[in-house]
Amino acid sequence: MEFTTLFGSLNQPPEPEKPEEEKRGGFFGRMRQAVTRTRETLNNSLDSVLAVTRTVDESVLDDLEAVLLTSDLGVTTTTEIIDNLRRKALREGIDGTAELKRLLKEELRAILDSVQKPIAHPAAPPDVIMMVGVNGTGKTTTSGKLANFFRNQGKKPLLCAADTFRAAAIEQLEVWSQRSGVEIVKTKQGGDPAAALYDALSAGKARGADVVIVDTAGRLHTKSGLMDELEKMRRTAKKIVPDAPHQTFLVMDATTGQNGLQQARLFTESAQVTGIVLTKLDGTAKGGIVVAIARELGLPVVYCGIGEKMDDLLAFDSDAFVDSLLES
Repeated sequence: MEFTTLFGSLNQPPEPEKPEEEKRGGFFGRMRQAVTRTRETLNNSLDSVLAVTRTVDESVLDDLEAVLLTSDLGVTTTTEIIDNLRRKALREGIDGTAELKRLLKEELRAILDSVQKPIAHPAAPPDVIMMVGVNGTGKTTTSGKLANFFRNQGKKPLLCAADTFRAAAIEQLEVWSQRSGVEIVKTKQGGDPAAALYDALSAGKARGADVVIVDTAGRLHTKSGLMDELEKMRRTAKKIVPDAPHQTFLVMDATTGQNGLQQARLFTESAQVTGIVLTKLDGTAKGGIVVAIARELGLPVVYCGIGEKMDDLLAFDSDAFVDSLLES
């Protein structure tokens, strides 16, 4: 088992903290930019729906239903939202675009907030996060970005290269390790992933790591051998760190839309997923998939990828997302 430590990078002090208001403004700006394509499509469609009338009636709601479906909220989520808006329209009346957007925001925010759960941290570090998903979603890249995210928060992360099946996966994660200055524990391609994890968790405890991020092999829910391997890794983790893994993140590609959602639905049944990391949110006009994930999978989106750079990973915020999506 080989350990790579880049002490020169690790000894560099983290960047000074920015004022909270400045950080919040910058965060909102980045979220707004990430959902530009979805926002433009959604807002233009909503404006067209209400271009000839200020009264929200059954015809307008039918048109709105089509708009939400094209934004990839899915049939189940869209039907629930339209039914709620219909009740409000009959009971109170909805007057104009601004009012409709306000009520739509409330519906979207309620769905997203309903799946938020407090993170259960262990009594003593490290936190153990397993990254799972199919090849091609950006799982290894996201593992590297997440390590950088934690380091920028002043935490000490450790990467575990446990994807020993895919050619060059270990080398790819090592590049991210070098770029971020985060230590990595690795083994050779074809090695035992559980053994790599064992060594990484042992190293994490010995070195005082706050969090260990485990990049696992890309797999499908139908591949029983790989799913069995994932379960073996879980058992191994618990031997070193009680209750590990503390979080299991499924990495999803936002551009795959409803197809990715169906795959995720089946995947979460067998992988004990606790949250979703949604990559390529900036590359789709169908960002409504975020809401569909919450409603149909019952899982929160915890992070979202918004570009190719090392810092292009945001902790998901429902208020920023909804406000960026539906500007008045």
